[in-house]
Amino acid sequence: MHSLSRFEEVENLYAAKGELTYGEGVTQLEHAVQCASLAEAEGHPPSLIVAALLHDIGHLFVDEKDVTNAHSDLRHEMTGARALSTLFDEDVCLPIARHVAAKRYLCFADKQYFQALSTASRTSLALQGGAFNIQQAVAFERLSHWREAVTLRRFDDMGKRDDLCGRRFADFRGLLKQAAKA
Repeated sequence: MHSLSRFEEVENLYAAKGELTYGEGVTQLEHAVQCASLAEAEGHPPSLIVAALLHDIGHLFVDEKDVTNAHSDLRHEMTGARALSTLFDEDVCLPIARHVAAKRYLCFADKQYFQALSTASRTSLALQGGAFNIQQAVAFERLSHWREAVTLRRFDDMGKRDDLCGRRFADFRGLLKQAAKA
């Protein structure tokens, strides 16, 4: 199990592995700062901005290009949320843990949502279990932070632009500290 105990470890992980891509044509680092920038531009609280910044950190803990992992869902959302739980409370960690379920939920709740997904997101959706059925959707809506997870998911989908947003990971250091556990 991965665990992070200092903000420097988070920043160092993105510095070391942030240039990796995962089928979207944008690096992990650029995806992270695009998502956080979108959340910040909409005026969301520091906890959701940080969740947007770090939602895919679980991808950085494994070699997803490894052939043995190529056709499996690595549950990056749970890996990332667990690793961050020493630094942040549930306002950050639960939206991260639930952002894949939010994609499955949106595929059920919004029939046009699936059509707008990128090819890589459609492929991963199949590995993640596909769209929710009615029972799964109702159960998801009973979870705490489900709305934040859906909002985060929307940023995840929008934060895959080819053009660079011009932000750096370091630009969010203050928000990381604001959202930290007391």
